[in-house]
Amino acid sequence: MGSSQAGSLWVLLGLGLAGILIMTRKLKQVIREDFGAFVEKLQLLPPPQPAPPKAPHPLTGLTFAVSDVFDIEGHVTGFGHPDWAKTHDPASRTAPVVSTLVQGGATCIGKTVVDELAYSISGENEHYFTPTNPTAPSKTPGGSSSGAAVAVAANLADFSLGLDTVGGVRVPAAFCGIMGFRPSHGAVSHSGVLPVSTSLDTVGWFAKDPKVLGRVGHVLLQLPFASSRSPRQIVIADDCLQQVKVPTDRIAQVVVKSTEKHFGRQVLKHENLDNYFNLKVPSLRKFHGEKTNGVVKVSSIKLLAHVAQSLQRHEFKQNHDEWINLVKPTLDPATSAQLCGPPESSDMEVEICKSIKNELHAAVNSLLKDDGILVIPTVADPPSKLGGKPLLSEDFRSRAFGLLSIASLSGCCQVTIPLGLHNKNPVSVSFIARHGGDRFLLDTLQTMYTSLQEQADLVTNTKLSKNALTREQSAEVSKEKGNQAFKAKEYQKAIGFYSEAIKLSGNNATYYSNRAAAYLEIGSFLQAEADCSQAINLDKKNVKAYFRRGTAREVLGYYKEAIEDFKYAHVLEPTNKRAAAAAERLRKLFVQNRASEQLIMVKYHYDIIFSNFLTSVFS
Repeated sequence: MGSSQAGSLWVLLGLGLAGILIMTRKLKQVIREDFGAFVEKLQLLPPPQPAPPKAPHPLTGLTFAVSDVFDIEGHVTGFGHPDWAKTHDPASRTAPVVSTLVQGGATCIGKTVVDELAYSISGENEHYFTPTNPTAPSKTPGGSSSGAAVAVAANLADFSLGLDTVGGVRVPAAFCGIMGFRPSHGAVSHSGVLPVSTSLDTVGWFAKDPKVLGRVGHVLLQLPFASSRSPRQIVIADDCLQQVKVPTDRIAQVVVKSTEKHFGRQVLKHENLDNYFNLKVPSLRKFHGEKTNGVVKVSSIKLLAHVAQSLQRHEFKQNHDEWINLVKPTLDPATSAQLCGPPESSDMEVEICKSIKNELHAAVNSLLKDDGILVIPTVADPPSKLGGKPLLSEDFRSRAFGLLSIASLSGCCQVTIPLGLHNKNPVSVSFIARHGGDRFLLDTLQTMYTSLQEQADLVTNTKLSKNALTREQSAEVSKEKGNQAFKAKEYQKAIGFYSEAIKLSGNNATYYSNRAAAYLEIGSFLQAEADCSQAINLDKKNVKAYFRRGTAREVLGYYKEAIEDFKYAHVLEPTNKRAAAAAERLRKLFVQNRASEQLIMVKYHYDIIFSNFLTSVFS
């Protein structure tokens, strides 16, 4: 190798290493080791196991993380904003809900990112960076308990705690493709948890495994052992499902089939929630302030969204306005718009909101009674792209909060259940049970979870099969166009059509073999060889691929490999005289070349010997 060639090689190596370093840095920025889920790593260890015959701790062997709104002794609770952390002292005691889990045998491994002041549902936080959604990395993880959901979705923790005000647990569970449980309001202690909106706040939790979700529920809800009950009615909210940006059967069919399998078709009911709430929640008319023959002009579910946001904003200001006015923290424009944009609620409006809460509580309990499950979408929209405008739009918030407000305002319990992906976005459904029906809801989830996943897979695979059939048909059309172009000696055009066929159906050996033939015609022998190799990987008996690869390799000077290809083509198709002739021709050429090489090597060794002889004589 000459000095210029060696120099070029070192330049190429240097450029390659530089490229690798740049890409590594970019990847580290995009997806950090912990997916950006944690603001602080720590460890709270459980007590020793009790001596037999006592049972081991119920959460033994499980790890969990907590959103940065839960107090842990000796650590500052950050509330998703560095100014809050700077102006508050470390907690003097650990939140009882965290202590209960540790005493129950689980190990706490850290505190996770929340949205700014735990107020948004986007999951984006410019102060601590947005955690990466493991299920859809280019999309938002959902908030406010974004880091807690990401920690579970990325298998960094078995379960995690979050705060759900108007979706703070349910939304990130839906966006990250895991389960999220919002218990009945007041069922779990709020002590040692930073408040957002006291009358709406609920401590919730995430898990991937329904058994883990249930184990955590039994510890936090202090549920004694009891036999599980089957639902006597499963109410599907048809009008709510029509809001979703995925095909209705992607959710409804899955729930219906699973219900029929476990409980029979007779338990299925259908309800128009908009009409039902319009009838059962009369204070919505007062909140709206406009009537037409006693009927509210605006959708009752949209009105519930406004009620939930008004109440959240009012109570948040009651809790934190003094700090905001004193510290004047820099707030994200979206947070600032929601807190400062709308006018302050009057005392009368607040009272109307409270009346709506009470009426909605009674309405949902009346609809479901002790043995009913309400089925709604968790959210109407898929997760937005990071930094996307839809999260700031009024329509997005109205659609989201309309569905989320049902459990938030009624105080009922709700569980978010993942149902796979649609167009690479997570899909979920939510089950709601009456206030106090937490055990019943968890038991129903345990019963139905596996069949829900099976039905979701079935729906997805059926759709994929239909799409695959259509794609295969389109690929065949492209192949035929390629064949016509090849016959017309328009080889570049033929390559384009064959490439299109490969994009549509990449598992067809003929498409690669045909493209190789076109590459041979224009002298692109390396590409032809590569296409033939791919065709052979897909179909070991593709005679044309072996013959064409042999042709390419002959031109490239790989005579031994070319002979093997021609021979194998002849074995597969004994009547193929061209393959036999090519193999024989190359064999003779290969033998001649070997003889020439041997003569050259003999002459080379003779020259060395003679040179050494002359050196010894004249030295």
